[in-house]
Amino acid sequence: MEKRRTYRDFSDREVSDEILKRVIGAAFKAPTNDHLRQFEFVVVRGRENIAKIIAPLAKNVAAFKELVAEVDESGDKDKMAMFADALPKQQKMLMESGLLIIPFFRQLTCPLLKPTEQSSLNYFASAWCAVENMLLAATAEGLGAVFHIPVADEAKQIKELVHAPEGYEFACLLTIGYPAESAFLPKQKAINVEERIHELQMLH
Repeated sequence: MEKRRTYRDFSDREVSDEILKRVIGAAFKAPTNDHLRQFEFVVVRGRENIAKIIAPLAKNVAAFKELVAEVDESGDKDKMAMFADALPKQQKMLMESGLLIIPFFRQLTCPLLKPTEQSSLNYFASAWCAVENMLLAATAEGLGAVFHIPVADEAKQIKELVHAPEGYEFACLLTIGYPAESAFLPKQKAINVEERIHELQMLH
């Protein structure tokens, strides 16, 4: 966990099928809301193939960058340094490793983006537990990882491109690979854990 970091710059070294299976296998060890682990993974190799899948991202990068600049009022230099590096790389980072993973999950309460109650997001939450396991497994293999959460109509277009079955959604676009020697790493925020723990006293 201490070694897990977000990398957006990758070398040309290929990730073997054996390592890929171990990383994806870690997803099935995560907790799920219905115990069924209804995850499916679309794997895309090769920059030309990946370029076709992520084509919907192109028109949204500029709008996303503008939105972040408008809503950020924190004035946090570390946060803005991360965004300054990340935003121009949204497409490049997904292609550089030559390996794109699209983690799909069964979504039984639809539509995903209009939940009727918080529990409607149980499947979505389970999918992210699975993704976190994959991030840690990739780190254990000496790999870097980064994900892109779809914005605007990207999810709809990408699902059409990969012919996703009805009732399945995907959490993110995830790429894993061997980090480039010159990979930029944002400064980690130092968190005082004790200040974030709030113990509830007995209520009267």
